[in-house]
Amino acid sequence: MDDSTAQGPAGATPVIASRAVYFVSDSTGITAETLGNALLANFPAARFTPHTIPFVDSVARVDGVLDRLRQTPDAGSPPLVFTTVKHAALRARLAAAPAVVIDLLGGHLHELEVALGQSASEQPGRYHAVGDLDAYHARMRAVEYAVEHDDGQSTRALDAADVIIVAPSRCGKTPTTMYLALQYGLLVANYPLTDDDFPTEGLPRPIAPYAARCFGLTTTPLRLSQVRTERRPHSRYASLEQCTLEVRRAEELYRRCRVPSLNSSAKSVEEMSAVIMQALKLRA
Repeated sequence: MDDSTAQGPAGATPVIASRAVYFVSDSTGITAETLGNALLANFPAARFTPHTIPFVDSVARVDGVLDRLRQTPDAGSPPLVFTTVKHAALRARLAAAPAVVIDLLGGHLHELEVALGQSASEQPGRYHAVGDLDAYHARMRAVEYAVEHDDGQSTRALDAADVIIVAPSRCGKTPTTMYLALQYGLLVANYPLTDDDFPTEGLPRPIAPYAARCFGLTTTPLRLSQVRTERRPHSRYASLEQCTLEVRRAEELYRRCRVPSLNSSAKSVEEMSAVIMQALKLRA
């Protein structure tokens, strides 16, 4: 029997122990989490207990991580440590941890140093620092635009929008809007399809002039009903009948007006954003 699998009563399904995973970074930890989770996703049968330790940028902080790893309860297998610490001496110190240490930057930085003929900066946090002030301010303006134009609250400056996300309520418009704004600095508005917008042959009047920038979201009626029930249980708004009507009506509108769309029921915000950017040719 694998050490990480506990044996239950006879005939019972074995219980897989959860393995501790640490994302250790000299900055925010976002890169370590993103890359580490992308690798762990290839092992769907395994269970993990994640911990993120940011701003590990000194010997004292590295030693604090080592102490924490030594105190990690033994689940039959050593913890996994994904690290994006850039300073060579700190990386070497982390490599001695009582864990399986996976350095997500070290080897690649060396390859780039050879290819570019220069040494990599060991200054931490350059990727998630403010960096290019113009790009940073552009992202902040995009977030302000997204907030102003969330859920059809404003039609001001819709002509400036890179994308207008159209969908019935609770199909994922707002989180996708905010992700595109914050991550890519895109000006994104979103418009909720309501009973007042139907019947109609074309797109609702406020967004009709900008059809080429519209992208539709849909979902399954059952999933929409479940999501809405969490917000307003036992309401007509959350009923399966109403959700079925709104989903079918939206899908017919997208087809009739040739608005590209996708089903959001089983997609992450990151996946939806990638599809939107590709469909509207917003990738550089």
